[in-house]
Amino acid sequence: MTTSLQNQIQQFYDASSGLWEQVWGEHMHHGHYGADGTIPKERRQAQIDLIDELLSWSKVTHVTSVLDVGCGIGGSSLYLAEKFGAAATGITLSPVQARRAEERSLLAKIPATFLVADALAMPFADNSFDLVWSLESGEHMPDKTQFLSECYRVLRPGGTLMLATWCHRETDMVPLTPREQKHLNKIYQVYCLPYVISLSNYAVIAEELGFQAMRTDDWSKAVAPFWAVVVRSAFSWSALWGLMRSGWTTIQAALSMGLMQRGYRDGLITFGVLCAQKPESDRPQETLGD
Repeated sequence: MTTSLQNQIQQFYDASSGLWEQVWGEHMHHGHYGADGTIPKERRQAQIDLIDELLSWSKVTHVTSVLDVGCGIGGSSLYLAEKFGAAATGITLSPVQARRAEERSLLAKIPATFLVADALAMPFADNSFDLVWSLESGEHMPDKTQFLSECYRVLRPGGTLMLATWCHRETDMVPLTPREQKHLNKIYQVYCLPYVISLSNYAVIAEELGFQAMRTDDWSKAVAPFWAVVVRSAFSWSALWGLMRSGWTTIQAALSMGLMQRGYRDGLITFGVLCAQKPESDRPQETLGD
């Protein structure tokens, strides 16, 4: 990952994570509002429901080691560690997030490890984790192939990748229009994203890397109500005061939440989910002695 992009992402989350936790809590991702997005829910419960829906959809029922790529302040990491009794590790580019995740781990008495690390060059040995969990971090990756390649490398044979990420609409029939690209460029600038791709593009990359038993789906309807809820939550004195203290990048992101709302409404932005496995046959061959 380029140093300039790393710095942008780090500074964005260093500045905004405290405010997000104050207003929303530990989960820094969309919520799930039913398959068609019509079930009203308490906002934090909707976020927990998204994790559970992803686990159910991916048929992950037992793991012993989890890597949370783009872990935020440890919301998913600690939830998965407690649910499965698994060893959890989270990585983020933000030192502020990593420190806060460690604090939350100690407070919750849920053992977990949090590191400042680049997802394109993970500091882990091959075949280290049963589950690689990436919930809304793929959009930050400037090299999607290298990102998925690293996920594949650190997975144990038979292990599962669970990816949920911002995408743009499919373009096989109709290319993105100049107006749509302009809309995406504004989102990229506000949320420190290099670019997003379609869900089918992710699937092609994953297949070429050797992932098997792959499934994909579009959950845009289920999560789209999230942004309206976020906008409403900003209209409180504590949130407004927190915004003022967090600096311009956070204020700009808050003022631009309508970009995501319109993106979902117009079908330009989609919420893609992908589940795949590293094949068992990828196990290293044992060398027999004389």
